[in-house]
Amino acid sequence: MRNRIALTLSTIFVCSYIIVSAQEIDPKLTEVWEPVPEVVTPGTNDSAPSDAIVLFNGSDLSAWQNPQFKGEGSTVQQVKEMLEKLDDNFDHPEAGWVVENGEMVVNPGNGAIETKETFDNFQLHIEWQSPVMEGKEGQGYSNSGIFLMSIYELQVLNSYENKTYPNGQAGSFYKQSIPLVNASLPPGTWQAYDVIFTAPEFDENGQVASPAYVTVFHNGVLVQNHTELQGPTVYRGKSSYVAHPEKMPLRLQDHGDKVRFKNIWIREL
Repeated sequence: MRNRIALTLSTIFVCSYIIVSAQEIDPKLTEVWEPVPEVVTPGTNDSAPSDAIVLFNGSDLSAWQNPQFKGEGSTVQQVKEMLEKLDDNFDHPEAGWVVENGEMVVNPGNGAIETKETFDNFQLHIEWQSPVMEGKEGQGYSNSGIFLMSIYELQVLNSYENKTYPNGQAGSFYKQSIPLVNASLPPGTWQAYDVIFTAPEFDENGQVASPAYVTVFHNGVLVQNHTELQGPTVYRGKSSYVAHPEKMPLRLQDHGDKVRFKNIWIREL
């Protein structure tokens, strides 16, 4: 009988403690009021969000210039040599591509163009169109590229019913990362990339402390999911990191095809 009474009293005590403790926890203690997120007005149709930097609005190439070097390095060593030769005082020519019908068009032979501003971590929106090219196939069908920080290439290519190596098709990080799916539309159709990029970090000895990561939506479909990049894009051999400035331009490639671009904006993160 004593044991039953003791058990009953213990149960009452525990339940009372739980009820009282729950009543003592003020739900307002878990409300966080600061910092208050900045208000950003989303874009509609072809307009950019209110806090975005518009890199091309269809009127001119004032945000762009020709880079110091026309092409991209074929090997890691060539990339390293170009980075070492970068001159902050280089007198860049104006961007030599064509603007027509509110669109930016590759001018074959001019070489790449790059932004005058430099970036590290960002959200990028860019729309592109592969021209219809009868008789072309593989890597020769409407080829270009979007180089994040000038050296990490998100491939632009007609990959609609056009066979090539998967780590070189649209949505790939060239020769590094195959896209999760092929979300390509037919040539002559406007397509869009939405990119979230986290820049690599290097220690005082130039060794990579944190690699670059990238997430990409191609026409609204996830094709790269927080992908870790292995280093700069190279055509020959495996890639490895080369130390570079904290911020670098966005570059668009001249691969000899008249690929078109429009509605380009970027948000620094």
